[in-house]
Amino acid sequence: MTDWKQRPEGGGRFAIWLIRSIARYGGRAVARLCLYPITAYFTLVRAPERRASIEYLTRVLGRPAGLRDGARHVYTFASTILDRVFLLGGRIDAFDVALHGLDDIHAALDRGKGVLLFGSHLGSFEVLRVLARRRPEYTIRVVLDKQQSPVMTQLLDELNPEIAAGVIDASQDGPSIVMAIHQACSAGAMVAMLVDRVRGDEPSLPAPFLGAEARFPTAPWLIAAALKVPVVLGFGLYRGGNRYELVFESFADGIEVPRGQRAAALSALIRRYASRLETCARSAPYNWFNFYDFWQPHPDDARAQPHAAPVLDDAAVQRRTAVGRRAAGG
Repeated sequence: MTDWKQRPEGGGRFAIWLIRSIARYGGRAVARLCLYPITAYFTLVRAPERRASIEYLTRVLGRPAGLRDGARHVYTFASTILDRVFLLGGRIDAFDVALHGLDDIHAALDRGKGVLLFGSHLGSFEVLRVLARRRPEYTIRVVLDKQQSPVMTQLLDELNPEIAAGVIDASQDGPSIVMAIHQACSAGAMVAMLVDRVRGDEPSLPAPFLGAEARFPTAPWLIAAALKVPVVLGFGLYRGGNRYELVFESFADGIEVPRGQRAAALSALIRRYASRLETCARSAPYNWFNFYDFWQPHPDDARAQPHAAPVLDDAAVQRRTAVGRRAAGG
């Protein structure tokens, strides 16, 4: 099975520096002209990503997809990458962002318990900065694998050191990630993480997605069950030009995963999430940015069962969060 983490990060430091410099000095309109050669490069040269793109588009569009579809897919991705320069640099006013479900996210955050915002590689997560602008009293912490995306991590460090300092590094060991998320939620923060992509050997469960079974990680749901905080789904969909649609949906006031029914409970949660993700993917098909075989068969289903993950075992998570509460005086 090909692991998405084995594919090199596209572009490189020079390409990121170049597009950032053009965006800074020439403006967004000029910088968008550079997206055409970038699209051509990734469409024609990166064969594994091209094949994965066309396979996905065939599923979501309900017809055979071709090279033109794949190029449009890559162009949409490149557009959102460019827009990160402006969104992270504070140029949020340059975008027309329609917001939906604000009452859900405000109600959850106003409880003061913290919120887990579950997103995906569908659209742009950076457009969440619009929420921070609307409610500056809220703290947003993002879980990001710094080792997997060193170029984008460097870009974040340079464009917005304040946001970069609040990133929770997903390349840490499991217990350290759990403790960091617990501490952030205890302080009333919204912790945003992408929950659609399985990392290496991490535990996962299958769910129907776009006509076939795909695997989704179980760890985020175990963390949510341990922390007992509200879970909200978030989708930042790119609608072309400078238009985005930011959608929030309340998923649960608290996640329950009974020990005796653990596998069934996790499966139900993941299937429900996958259903919502599929609905949003169909509404914005070129926004899906998992450029690898998302439906590839798992080589060893037994290894992917939740009980095979001692580092994020729910009892271990409960013990560690209990220690955190005692240390905080809670």
